[in-house]
Amino acid sequence: MHVRKLQKLSRIRTKECEVKIEKNKMVQIHYTLKDTEGKEIDSSVGKEPLEYVHGNGNLISGLEEKLEGKEPGDKFTATIEPKDAYGEYDEQMVVEVPRTQFDSDTPIETGMKFQANTAGGPMIVTVTKVTDEKVTVDGNHELAGKTLVFDVEVKDVRDATEEELNPPSCGGECGSCGGCGGECGEDDEDCGCGCGGSCGQ
Repeated sequence: MHVRKLQKLSRIRTKECEVKIEKNKMVQIHYTLKDTEGKEIDSSVGKEPLEYVHGNGNLISGLEEKLEGKEPGDKFTATIEPKDAYGEYDEQMVVEVPRTQFDSDTPIETGMKFQANTAGGPMIVTVTKVTDEKVTVDGNHELAGKTLVFDVEVKDVRDATEEELNPPSCGGECGSCGGCGGECGEDDEDCGCGCGGSCGQ
């Protein structure tokens, strides 16, 4: 009877020592991102876990909200609506640009991404159509307007260091995916990711 009481007390103390996800915690997660039809879009499984500082806009808001209060070892599935993910699709962000505004020596092809300077700051745009006179670009995120389903496993939670909380500035030259320089590849669109000012927004 005495041994059982000690074991129970030990479990309680262990539970109290577990660190929960809250603002300014450094978090590691594994995730698999799917659409509502079950098609896999991206996954960290089999790779290094995604690591981010919680509560600082490094993930899409809907996923951060679902992660709040979770502990290492927790697994869950979260369905995130567009408004809490990459936003609704905005037709006004699709524009035609004169071909002359591009370097004549640069071949322009559908699917290419460029960093465009706009009134709201640098923006990654995707080429959706090319003619001899005009290039159509889309400023919407590739996942805009989509409901996303995340399968998540929390791997680690710890206090973030001062350097992690205050990383050196990139001088405005970072791309929208955490420093891809504006030349995002297919793998830079994840992060559930995530990618806030990084891939999280």
